[in-house]
Amino acid sequence: MITKPDQDDIDAPILRQKLSDQVFDRLLVMVRTGELSPGDKLPSERALMERFNVGRPAVREALQTLANKGLITIAHGERSRVNKLTAGIAFDQVDDIAKLLLSTEPSNLENLKQFRKILEAGSIQIAVRNCTADSIAELRALVEDQRSKLGGEKAFIEADITFHVAIAKLTENPLIQTVTQAMLSWLSAYYKPVLHWQGREDTTLLEHAHIVDLMEREDVSGAQRLLLDHLNRSDPLYDSN
Repeated sequence: MITKPDQDDIDAPILRQKLSDQVFDRLLVMVRTGELSPGDKLPSERALMERFNVGRPAVREALQTLANKGLITIAHGERSRVNKLTAGIAFDQVDDIAKLLLSTEPSNLENLKQFRKILEAGSIQIAVRNCTADSIAELRALVEDQRSKLGGEKAFIEADITFHVAIAKLTENPLIQTVTQAMLSWLSAYYKPVLHWQGREDTTLLEHAHIVDLMEREDVSGAQRLLLDHLNRSDPLYDSN
């Protein structure tokens, strides 16, 4: 549905764009067109000032904006370098907003838990097909590493995240891996173990080990079913109250 623009918005005065914003736009075009490729050094501040006919403050502010967005790295005493763009850089840009959404609207936590089930259930189907003997051995090692963290709440949940991200990595899809990592990081802030639920860590370890067994047997439906049961069981551990 196309909404009719407000007449006040149409008649509002056109504002002149800041010089630094214009420099930023020009530099972004240079990256997009390949004039500046990952790993390349940017022209010196003096060269940029002369090319765009602007002062040093506009150039420095534009470079800082690029750095804040993860597009370049600024090193003291050296020329800035263009970064290789990754899914991780993209999600770093929305990290603070996602955390704010979760903290200001409790229902978003339930939405995130639902999204986790959809994403991980789909991911494990691909992961099972991509499994090798080495990847199974790595998953088993992660289960044992998590077992060594029993009794340490923070270390245990970090090891739990590592296990689930490792499954996402087996999809060989960097977007799935990055989204899974970000999602579990956001969820971890709401991890509140149920004090009367004895043996929850042992149950987690048993289920992780069994999931790996099913993956090794290439039992896609079994692995997916157990994973969903595992996530449903852990739902109460993540609470915004």
